[in-house]
Amino acid sequence: MATFKRPHSLTDITLHYCPGCNHGIVHRLVAETIDELGIEGTTVGVAPVGCAVFAYNYFECDMQEAAHGRAPAVATGIKRVNPDNVVFTYQGDGDLAAIGTAETVHAAARGENITVIFINNAIYGMTGGQMAPTTLPGQVTQTSPYGRDVQTQGYPLKICEMLSTLDGVALAERCAVNNIKNITETKKAIKKAFQNQIDKKGFSIIEVLSTCPTNWGLSPVEALKWLEENMIPYYPLGVYKDKDGDK
Repeated sequence: MATFKRPHSLTDITLHYCPGCNHGIVHRLVAETIDELGIEGTTVGVAPVGCAVFAYNYFECDMQEAAHGRAPAVATGIKRVNPDNVVFTYQGDGDLAAIGTAETVHAAARGENITVIFINNAIYGMTGGQMAPTTLPGQVTQTSPYGRDVQTQGYPLKICEMLSTLDGVALAERCAVNNIKNITETKKAIKKAFQNQIDKKGFSIIEVLSTCPTNWGLSPVEALKWLEENMIPYYPLGVYKDKDGDK
């Protein structure tokens, strides 16, 4: 009989994330994928600045820290020097979609054969809850206390939709981890993205809608409901580009 146990690629260290944060779920899915593909010894993860900056404590594979927003550039260097390694970045929205926008777009445009795990919780988490590029219209944050006003602060960036227009992108898919069904779909997407890299198909990005109960000012249960009722309608789940056409 199968037993539920910690993935080998996930260290036995207590996570530092806030109660109700979904980073731990995604960490486990990444670790399970590494185990199932048998690539722990050849995998390198890149964690830049943000709530996940300590991700190098949680994965048993080699990890490299990057400056804020620069994970795709660092991952590009690692992959080109060691083309047989599997290289992934683990980035939040304030990192990937703000200071790191250029690195993200150009790595995708070049078709770099890396995997990007993108956590979108619609807010800056680590620095205190400021408005992020992904903050929803009308959403209250520390720097938009009356709600995001699109007339003065612009509209949120829809990363998967934007990157899906680039020829170098092999896979762009948006998922969520707010319930068992969506967690299962997220696991499939992450595994496909890693397999794409092994098969040398190019750039893959998996965007994961996640909660930030602390900075949203909600309980963990309320945050899951808010994500379902607000984030998913604005950021629809699904495959935005798949060169294989396999949805």
